[in-house]
Amino acid sequence: MNSVNDWNKKVIEEFRANGGKVGGNFEGKSLLLLHSKGAKSGQERVNPVACVRDGERLVVIASKGGAPTHPDWYYNLVANPLVTVEFGADTFQAQANVAEEPERTRLYDKMVEVMPGFADYRAKATRVIPVLVLTPVK
Repeated sequence: MNSVNDWNKKVIEEFRANGGKVGGNFEGKSLLLLHSKGAKSGQERVNPVACVRDGERLVVIASKGGAPTHPDWYYNLVANPLVTVEFGADTFQAQANVAEEPERTRLYDKMVEVMPGFADYRAKATRVIPVLVLTPVK
């Protein structure tokens, strides 16, 4: 297992043990566990992802810390947009959609308000960072 997988595993365990709350870089911030189906493998993947609310929807940013490529989970959501979300103590299905402009910028700015580090990711990225909206399926 690589260091990213080890880190993710620890965050997932802490999230589940504490009703959706974690410490460290995410202390006091909104985090969700995103269950997606691998775009190529079809295997379930679980990733801890920072989020912000937009009404009933949750918004996640495919920033990968401003890296030149999108995170793997982004491709999983594009290929298989029906996902499972763990948020706080709740687990539910959601439909993932890539936000288009001008909504993409509005939602990204909303994330920056609560997690200013996302402004740094945007500044250093050489790509347009996708914003995904997770709408609960009722």
